[in-house]
Amino acid sequence: MGGTFDILHKGHRALLTKASEIGNKVLIGLTTDKRARKWRPEVKINSYETRKNNLEILLDSMKLSSNFQIVPLNDDWGPSVIEEAFTAIIVSEETKKTAEKINTIRNKNGKNKLEIIIVPFVKAYDGQKISSSRIRNNEIDSNGMLA
Repeated sequence: MGGTFDILHKGHRALLTKASEIGNKVLIGLTTDKRARKWRPEVKINSYETRKNNLEILLDSMKLSSNFQIVPLNDDWGPSVIEEAFTAIIVSEETKKTAEKINTIRNKNGKNKLEIIIVPFVKAYDGQKISSSRIRNNEIDSNGMLA
């Protein structure tokens, strides 16, 4: 799985929980600072080190840290297109297309397709998805409640 994991929230916890149920060892590609700012130059995103530290704290609090390894993610694919040992990819609804592209690349390179496991969006109190952007804009808190 991969992502920016900027402001951690209930949706991230759902992704991590699902990943821990699927795999004995889970690789998290954590978007680098350069990549995170590429598509959102005007948004203040926490540094890679801060995001990694916060993610490690969350994994520890969920008692999952021994199952996960965090690596820098500099592109859309990370090691998922070359690593033969991978069997599945955990994505949210909005990143399903990226997982499909990864499988296309893997197929062209003679590698097995990954099982794509889609974790539905976790909804806030208002029925809209919980997101770091909404939290950053003080619309909701990390549990999807009024900020």
